[in-house]
Amino acid sequence: MRVVVSAGGTGGHIYPALAIIDKIKEKEPNSEFLYIGTHNRMEKDIVPERGIPFKSIEMYGFNKKNLFKNFKTLKCVFKGFSDCKKMIKEFNPDIVIGVGGYVTVPVIVSAKKLGYKTFIHEQNSIPGKANKYLAKYTDKIGVSFASSMEYLPKEKVTLTGNPCGEMALKAKAVTKTELGLSSNKKLILVACGSLGSASVNKVMLDSMDKFKNKNYEVLYVTGKSIYEQVKDKDFPNNVKVIPFYEGLSRVIKRTDLMITRAGASTLSEIISLEVPSILIPSPYVANNHQYINALDLIDNDAALMIEEKNLSSDTLIKTIDSVIDDSVKLRVIKNNLKKLKVDDSASIIYDELKELVK
Repeated sequence: MRVVVSAGGTGGHIYPALAIIDKIKEKEPNSEFLYIGTHNRMEKDIVPERGIPFKSIEMYGFNKKNLFKNFKTLKCVFKGFSDCKKMIKEFNPDIVIGVGGYVTVPVIVSAKKLGYKTFIHEQNSIPGKANKYLAKYTDKIGVSFASSMEYLPKEKVTLTGNPCGEMALKAKAVTKTELGLSSNKKLILVACGSLGSASVNKVMLDSMDKFKNKNYEVLYVTGKSIYEQVKDKDFPNNVKVIPFYEGLSRVIKRTDLMITRAGASTLSEIISLEVPSILIPSPYVANNHQYINALDLIDNDAALMIEEKNLSSDTLIKTIDSVIDDSVKLRVIKNNLKKLKVDDSASIIYDELKELVK
């Protein structure tokens, strides 16, 4: 299969795209790929490191505060369409896939106008602006949450889940001794993305004295941007602090309770690995989509939630203590996560792609 893939801006788009590529490679080892991304975002480094052919276009989001900057944005959009048409024609794919981010707009629209089959995937409960716009230009749409269907053309939509969940299931679990932790104590993992969250980190630091003498251990992943500010502080013996962990799903597999934001990829791993969690949705994202993502779990009694406006060291510790030693509550949450699982998400997406290619 010859495949053009586009996704950009954040790991929440890029890693599901890579999971789809990995599944196609698994099913059809001789497949060829072209990844089209933005020239200045994460994908420009991550994708070539995987040995995947990468081409970029210059793209920016529209600036609501400085309208004059949008003249450059519009110029880049027109050039982006022209460049994408040329790239796609030269590669001549069997199918073109968009997995989120504004870079996918010229890729999918150009492919559709050239007569190629197209597929897009939406990770969040509320579709982003790019995917809402692209819904009319694509042949099929995969969604991670059933609640997304009300925003998209139902005749095109398939509930596929998020392919990052399938990747998490395949990951080899880390041992607690590798992390410098005790093998006989429960583990609470606190992680809010590669850069971390300033507000969650503040509450965590305020909570340190309250973690003393607890019968569990805490692995506190601060995020790269904040670690230098906190690494020399005095932490309790049962709290281990690190800046980042590559392949966090290996740690999530050993986790008894996770405290995290409600990004789509993280939730897909929580669901697939059936890990109880306390979700703190970021209120700083478009359409408050992390809160809506979290509700998909909360409404099914498959997680707990603290809104950031209600977050304090007291509410955090109280919520942790209300669940970590309650075996009945933990079992109920795990059982409800099992009901939400789509174990073979990448395989479902592959089957959809094959059907389109036929």
